[in-house]
This record gives sequence, structure tokens and C-alpha cells, in this order.
Amino acid sequence: MDLVLLQSPLQNFAQMIGFYLAEIWDFLIFIGQISGVIVVLVGAILWFTDVNPNRGKGLILGGIVLSIVIEYFVLFPPAFVVV
Repeated sequence: MDLVLLQSPLQNFAQMIGFYLAEIWDFLIFIGQISGVIVVLVGAILWFTDVNPNRGKGLILGGIVLSIVIEYFVLFPPAFVVV
């Protein structure tokens, strides 16, 4: 008997979302890594060309924080990724 049918619709939805996230996890990590690099590069361009130094510094800090968070998820993936 399929246990999925015995659960509530909200549990089924959460399980379905978890299944889809597990399938696309590597792609999401790749997008996060590329985004971190692009944000740091754009911030460096803004900062060093004096177009908007304050926003450039903020983008560099945001890109570094994004990269750290992504690397955390690479080292310690959520339970739905670990099979």
C-alpha cells in the first residue's frame, strides 16, 4: 500500500517539493556559485571605477556571504538531498 495516499494534502505537497528539490539540487548549487562570482565582479567594477563605491562594497560583501552560504550547503546538504 502506498503511504503517500494516507498522508494529508499538505504533507503530500511538502514531499513533492522535497522530491523536486532533490532532483534539481546540483543545478541550484551551480546557479548559486555562478551568482556569487557575478555579484562580486559587478561589485568590484562599481567600486573600482567609482561609479557607485558604496553599492559596490555592498555587492562584494553580499557576494561573499552568498558564496559562503552556498559552500555550507555543499558541505552539509539538507536531508532531502542525502539518500
